Amino acid sequence: MSLAALRGRLLAWTEADGLWLALRRVGEYAALRLWTTVIDCFPIDLNLRTARLMGRIWWLAMRRHRDRAMEHLRAALGDVHEEAELRRIARRSFEHFAQLYLVEMVQTPRIVSEWSWARYCVLDGLGPALRAMLSGRGAVLLTGHFGNYELLGYTVSRLGLPLTAVMRPLDNPLLNEMLVESRRAGGLSLLAKKGVTEAAQRVVDAGGSLAFIADQDAGKKGAFVDFFGRKASTYKSIGLLAMAKRVPVIVGYAVRVRPGFHYRLSIERVIEPQEWDAQPDPLLWITQEYTHALERAIRRHPEQYLWIHRRWKHQPRDAQEAAGRRAPESVVRPAASPAEA
Repeated sequence: MSLAALRGRLLAWTEADGLWLALRRVGEYAALRLWTTVIDCFPIDLNLRTARLMGRIWWLAMRRHRDRAMEHLRAALGDVHEEAELRRIARRSFEHFAQLYLVEMVQTPRIVSEWSWARYCVLDGLGPALRAMLSGRGAVLLTGHFGNYELLGYTVSRLGLPLTAVMRPLDNPLLNEMLVESRRAGGLSLLAKKGVTEAAQRVVDAGGSLAFIADQDAGKKGAFVDFFGRKASTYKSIGLLAMAKRVPVIVGYAVRVRPGFHYRLSIERVIEPQEWDAQPDPLLWITQEYTHALERAIRRHPEQYLWIHRRWKHQPRDAQEAAGRRAPESVVRPAASPAEA
């Protein structure tokens, strides 16, 4: 972005939102541009070691985040791990996500190409998922705040598969433009999450695949399903889209397998349409099934889950909601149109 364009944005934001917010947006953008320029001067393994150290500082300095991570870990894994092990898992989670956010999200589009991805990624059990995505009938690919969720999408697109990622725009428009530019450079098509229903249907109708981060809190109107033994509000739109278009739901992930930028891409579950046909509440069943699949993967690598994420923010108001409200017949039918939860 040119200085003249940046100055124009600053003046417009100052008038609309106030000087402080305008300066903060520009300051965040300048800091990220500077950080990107600096780390591009060094090898990624050195950058990752530096980011891991910064993750340890994050763990020590941010008590609020540390306490939230430990609270979530005690509730999720306290029955299988001692307190010392839970603290180790939490600390390593901070280190992992510092590496992801400070280095890998910035450098992945540059270093992962059609020719280089195999240097960093090992594919494990992707056959059924790739066949589903290549079938031309469309598919839904899900992951969570787990491992390197950006790398999963980049690698699939680098394999030549048409993939459209659904994303929530960042609050800072300048940072959002950088993120969109980076993801598109990685071969991804993008849809803004708000009002995505019709555009998502068009992607699937054209035989493409949609990618979602599926472990977002969906608020009071979400479907409440079990996640690590607690109810978690989950968006209905994924299940509704799969039912309406009769496309498979694929749960995948990318986990770090050794120090440095080395990942294994795996598929945990492929849910086919015929599996939910006999279910009394197909929508709730699909939502619970992919949530369980994600949980299984996280249990094998808990240090790579974002435990500070407020996944259990909203809880059921009554027993009926906790058991899963049955969707109206007009919604459950395969002919129904998907809608935001």
